[in-house]
Amino acid sequence: METNTIILLMFLLFLVLLFLQVPIALCLGFASIFFITQSSGLSMMQMATSMFSAVDSFPLMAVPLFILCGAIIDGGGLGKRLVNFCAAFVGQFTGGYAMVTVITCAFFGAISGSALATVAAIGGIMLPVMIEAGYDKKFALGLTCCAGCLGIIIPPSIPMIMYASSTGASIGTLFIGGFGPGIFLALVLCVLAYLICRRRGYHGNGVKFSWRNVAKATKDAIWALLMPVIILGGIYGGIFTPTEAAAVACIYGLVVGYFVYRGFKLKELISFAFDSAKTTGMIFFIIATASIFSWILSTEQVPVMISNAVLGLTSNKIVILLIINVLLLINGCFMEMTASTYIYTPILLPIVLALGMDPIHFGVVMVMNMAIGFITPPLGIHLFVGVGLDERVKFNDLVRHIIPQFLVLVVVLLLVTFIPGISMGLVDLFGH
Repeated sequence: METNTIILLMFLLFLVLLFLQVPIALCLGFASIFFITQSSGLSMMQMATSMFSAVDSFPLMAVPLFILCGAIIDGGGLGKRLVNFCAAFVGQFTGGYAMVTVITCAFFGAISGSALATVAAIGGIMLPVMIEAGYDKKFALGLTCCAGCLGIIIPPSIPMIMYASSTGASIGTLFIGGFGPGIFLALVLCVLAYLICRRRGYHGNGVKFSWRNVAKATKDAIWALLMPVIILGGIYGGIFTPTEAAAVACIYGLVVGYFVYRGFKLKELISFAFDSAKTTGMIFFIIATASIFSWILSTEQVPVMISNAVLGLTSNKIVILLIINVLLLINGCFMEMTASTYIYTPILLPIVLALGMDPIHFGVVMVMNMAIGFITPPLGIHLFVGVGLDERVKFNDLVRHIIPQFLVLVVVLLLVTFIPGISMGLVDLFGH
């Protein structure tokens, strides 16, 4: 068979397996094996070598470390203290608990680098509090699921590390690029939460603002608040690399969670390590199979062909970027972020580079698309976590209650896409 025919059949096999709900790593692996066995110029040994090389990466070592860090701080009591700290500032306002949820998700994301850990940790803390205060539990769950997306937009961010490893971009520069969009999105979600809560009559916590309460909450949360300062300050200060920062975060979270906050027992570390190892194994298996799939595409010049085809249809930058965003948003409904990163980056990066888009800017846009994918069914992993936090809420009902937040996320995504300064302002200020 001709190479183009084999490539077409490879994509078809991948889509069929995906439709049959075969795990994404196996979809990528079987599709790659099909191509290699049908192509005369490749061997299975090349596939094995490529898969091993993909995961044999120093920057990727940060991924399992940040996953373990998220598990440690989740059980170490840091989340509860961050909630109390944020409540001291905005808890008294209309919809105060809703805004506390958003802001705490932003802080927690700046510690863990994981959106899933953010939803599970902050949702477990805030959901009972919001329900007791009279909030509708579907609204509370929906807001938490959407605010949890901040976990991978605000640095440190596991998807940004993956994007950097597949493109050679600077992880530190990507982290800087994520600050502007992350803070902007958090502010917009707070405004939306305020407007919804005002219309529904959700009041604050009844505690008047006082600097004494702020000082007390700050003192209690100071060790948790220092964590992102140490992690990000160390990276940008050149003290350690992002991978080393992840190791420092684990040690710091362990010391603070066990010795300072007494949030867990030593025997629970076995459970943290086991759960983190399972998640890491799944992610790295996807990375390995996605890398060979991506390598086949690159070898056969598929990204170049797609880039030429898209640029041949139109030269309008706005239209092309809209198409890319729509493609990534639709993809987020069916494919998790690791596979998306390694499949779409080599395909779409040549297109945006031809348009003059900075690869750091595009990396932030890709991560934001993946973040929205966490709340778009049928995959929508955040929604499943949300339903797990309160099994009385049905999945379909939760989907309906995230529509306002989903629309806000899309609007912010488009603003970040077409206004480079939101993500590149700090990058330009501090330099690449």
